[in-house]
Amino acid sequence: MAISLQKGQRISLKKDNGSSLQKMCIGVNWGAIEKTGFFGGKKMTAVDLDASVGVFSESGQLLDIIYFGQKASKCGGIVHSGDDLTGDMNGDDGLDNEVIMIDLSKVNPKATQLAFVLNSFRGQDFKDIPFAKIRIYEGTPEHVDQEFAKFDIANDANFNGSVSMVMGKLYKHNGEWKFHSIGQPTRDQKLEQTLTTFAHEFA
Repeated sequence: MAISLQKGQRISLKKDNGSSLQKMCIGVNWGAIEKTGFFGGKKMTAVDLDASVGVFSESGQLLDIIYFGQKASKCGGIVHSGDDLTGDMNGDDGLDNEVIMIDLSKVNPKATQLAFVLNSFRGQDFKDIPFAKIRIYEGTPEHVDQEFAKFDIANDANFNGSVSMVMGKLYKHNGEWKFHSIGQPTRDQKLEQTLTTFAHEFA
């Protein structure tokens, strides 16, 4: 049974058998925007969100950025599935639109925090997007073996006017990796700005 995370919650990556997750997928799923036409008909508008990862050292130095333009980390431990330009055009299909694959055993040993951020490429307001979710699971982008945790980052009043957010972070504490669900919208316009906000406010 996957853990349903609340905003601000922190969890270890320990599994039921006592071992820790080393290889995992961070999947992000979101919906297209439904609008009513002049004659009452419904029209779906594509939503291009971009899930990205910033790799930070203990001192807060940005070591690497993984996004649709650079789909693999320098260390080879983080890989992005690629850019989704539309979101779910026909309602929630239960599948992830973008997936970030992580092998913690290969992640840069200087890394102590992996920041997961979401940016609206076309500047579409998060409050208008019908749903957005992040989940951690074992498997591949094509197949989920076991869902470990999920976090609903759907629209709410706090997202009004925001086109970027910090979804959460993996962080190392006493040699053990944990996950912190953040779900905080920012006023940033670009990925680099969002990562700077993370470094100042959430690192």
